[in-house]
Amino acid sequence: MTEAQSTGPQSTGPRIAVLGAGVMGTGIATLAVGHGLPVTLVDVDPDVVAQAPGKVRGQLRLAQMTGRLARDRTPGELTATTELAAIADATVVIEAVTELADLKSEVLRAAAAVVAPGTLLVSNTSAVPIDEQAAALERPQDLVGIHFMNPPYMIRTVEVIRGPRSGDEAVAATLDLLAALDRDGVVVGDGPGFVINRILQRMINEAARIVEDGIATPEQVDALFTGCLGHTTGPLATGDLIGLDNVADSLRVLAERTGDAGYQPCDLLLKKVADGHWGRKNGQGFHSYAAN
Repeated sequence: MTEAQSTGPQSTGPRIAVLGAGVMGTGIATLAVGHGLPVTLVDVDPDVVAQAPGKVRGQLRLAQMTGRLARDRTPGELTATTELAAIADATVVIEAVTELADLKSEVLRAAAAVVAPGTLLVSNTSAVPIDEQAAALERPQDLVGIHFMNPPYMIRTVEVIRGPRSGDEAVAATLDLLAALDRDGVVVGDGPGFVINRILQRMINEAARIVEDGIATPEQVDALFTGCLGHTTGPLATGDLIGLDNVADSLRVLAERTGDAGYQPCDLLLKKVADGHWGRKNGQGFHSYAAN
């Protein structure tokens, strides 16, 4: 087992387990420890686990420097590990693995077997319907979706997805969790892509098609959205922030579950993913980014 900890006082709030130490997992962990809450961060890759505490510390500094998280609050304790058994005393489990439905269901099912019955289970998904994942659980009423925006410690509003089998207690616990994280939750119904990504992913895909067709450059597309529509970044820079590999995965989920060909990832997007040009996280997407 690989562990790394930052000391902090014992919290009376939720004890959070985050499953997956990638971009979203470390971002959610940063948000929680920045509010003084203890987090157990789990990943199957020992190298990812070893790097996770440093990433969380760096993100926490950034959030504090920009005023998104308080500087005078003692951070919660962070434990990074490869051992799922370490989450046994968690009061909230947040799954934040790759946007693959079968993998998410498998991880949630394994976590539910470790924690106490009735523990809140959260899927941080951008497109996979919550009820689809609930079908893999013995207690589907414990599962609710939270679609944190990236980065979670910077963006205050989150999409909360109540599946058909999500229980009242689980929804109430979710809203309590968001209150402890100082986030504003908007509760919506279930369905592929929910609200944000049913619209956003198609927009990114269409923007990529415009570039593919030679109508405009990525810079021109994003300049029109920021200048004419008041978007903060534009669709292609937003795709780079999300991760173009994640965008492609979400589009596949939407295409498979809606039957709408408009969600099929365009050839240029697939080529960028195949070439390893995933966006901000590795320095090159539709735009280029300086190395961290």
